[in-house]
Amino acid sequence: MMKKRDFIVASVLLAFLGKPFSGRAQFSLTGQLRTRTEVRDGYGTLETKGNTPAFFTSQRARLNFNYRSPRVIFQVSLQDVRVWGADASTINNADGNRLSLHEAWADIILANVKDSALPKSAVEYFSIKIGRQELVYDDQRLLGNLDWLQQARRHDAVVFKLLHKGWQADLGAAFNQNSDAVGYNGTYYTPANLPAYVKDSKGNLAPTPAGLVPLANAAGLSARTGTPLLASAAGTNGMNQDYKSMQFLYLAKKFSSTRIAGLAFADEFGKYSLDSVRNIAGADTGFIYGRRFSHSGVNARLTAGALLTSQLDAQKAWTLQAGYYYQMGKNKDGISLGAYTTTLSIAYARQTLSWTAGWDYVAGGFDPLYGTPHKFWGAMDYFYAASGSPAAGLNNPFLKGKYTSPGKRFSAELAYHYFGLANDQKDAKGNVLSRYLGSEVDATFSYGLNKITNLELGASWMAATHSMEYAKGITPGAARLNASWAYLQVNIRPDFFSK
Repeated sequence: MMKKRDFIVASVLLAFLGKPFSGRAQFSLTGQLRTRTEVRDGYGTLETKGNTPAFFTSQRARLNFNYRSPRVIFQVSLQDVRVWGADASTINNADGNRLSLHEAWADIILANVKDSALPKSAVEYFSIKIGRQELVYDDQRLLGNLDWLQQARRHDAVVFKLLHKGWQADLGAAFNQNSDAVGYNGTYYTPANLPAYVKDSKGNLAPTPAGLVPLANAAGLSARTGTPLLASAAGTNGMNQDYKSMQFLYLAKKFSSTRIAGLAFADEFGKYSLDSVRNIAGADTGFIYGRRFSHSGVNARLTAGALLTSQLDAQKAWTLQAGYYYQMGKNKDGISLGAYTTTLSIAYARQTLSWTAGWDYVAGGFDPLYGTPHKFWGAMDYFYAASGSPAAGLNNPFLKGKYTSPGKRFSAELAYHYFGLANDQKDAKGNVLSRYLGSEVDATFSYGLNKITNLELGASWMAATHSMEYAKGITPGAARLNASWAYLQVNIRPDFFSK
């Protein structure tokens, strides 16, 4: 319960924020309430025969504070994410806290030729953005805020931002730690987001041992040895671990009607050893297997490539996009990398109609970093999302068509994805399986109810093959090959100071 003193302070602060700022400073206060009701019958992976569909509602609530002046931009974004009913109707201290800090950053502007109040500089614009922030670049293929996910994604980082003569250059870095190291030395890092409880080898529920990251088959790992399974493995978007450090350089320049953007991204993961903790539960004695991050050194990975976007005609109706990225070094498990991904698409947009035809190829072993897979490889999130990805890669030709009403109040989109493996995959007997995994159809309808409220209805269907079972690490013949998913989303985004 809020104390009287806290209530008075909050009331005075809100009253102060509600007043217009003098001078050139600007302040905004916006919010978001987004609820999504879903029916899942094979979302993310095929359902085992006999399972029944899941039905639930999740929501995200945000409050965004933004202050902007000629010398600094400051933003704080408070976020609460929950599933309806996950908390008891009467909350006590033992229920935990779902409130989190999605963003908290300041962009310190050191040079800006458009602002006479700032000293003259050799560059047109230069700033340093520091704090918890989203990293969103290009089409979000490799770096994105993953906004579809209710909790989204952010990084604790510093980014140096430079603009000069049409060039954009961003240089960023991050170094993660669990605490301020009071009482011990070293920079060992145990990845966060660990569950409070985990099941032991006998199936008994037990508290997660301190400093141990439990192994789980669902993450595409052997529960006994911790090695990646051949059929399916969790990528960066699906693992419950964070990098120890990262550095990136982003360069972009527009030449006439063509924009070229290059990215070099290095991330390092702490080395670990496999360990087990004994758990005694009544007459049972089980073991909890996991990774203990207590070793020096890192597994370093480097991803580099470029994305080209070009307007093919004077009316800007036709757009060509092509990209290539190569990945080398070692992944978080210390496995050597040498894989690539390519994308090629052509889009047409004129008045109310648009369509896109394209092809994405992700070689086996390539991990699409911290992007937004929901945007590219099917709305049902079978690939490069939390449910794991085929170790044999992905071959994905696709076709999308969209209608938008003249007032842009209503839109309808239909998308088709052909899913195949990029490399051969074998069954338990060594026989090469068909590379065709299945097809997915996604239908999405959006309607603006009013200025701040949008309704979205979506439905997806998956027709899979037995090769999909192997690709997802499912026992052959145990799954239903037809899957579906539907949702209704209400997105309310008020601007509290707008008229």
